[in-house]
Amino acid sequence: IAQEIVWGKFLNRVHIGLDYFDASINRIAAWVIGTRNMLKALLLAMLAPVETLEKYENSGNYTARLMLLEESKTLPFGAVWDYFCLKNNTPVGETWFEEVKKYEKEVLSRRV
Repeated sequence: IAQEIVWGKFLNRVHIGLDYFDASINRIAAWVIGTRNMLKALLLAMLAPVETLEKYENSGNYTARLMLLEESKTLPFGAVWDYFCLKNNTPVGETWFEEVKKYEKEVLSRRV
């Protein structure tokens, strides 16, 4: 879905609704996991070499298109994601989970 939104240039026209509910885990953690993963999917789509993929497809070079599509899966996405998080003052990697556990202990545990 993220790929279609980004590659179709629909980001300014689409509202993405997320619904992550799993009664067996902390709902705040579920929300954070789901939101971060949607952002990761959008970022992956933004990093893909779309123009080159379209060029290959339009010229009928489907083998080159498939090759590039597969090769792009191993591009250094993680470093870009970490940089994005740092630039947006957001915890990198698993560090956000400590904040959720702290919130759970200090705030949620007091609720009746």
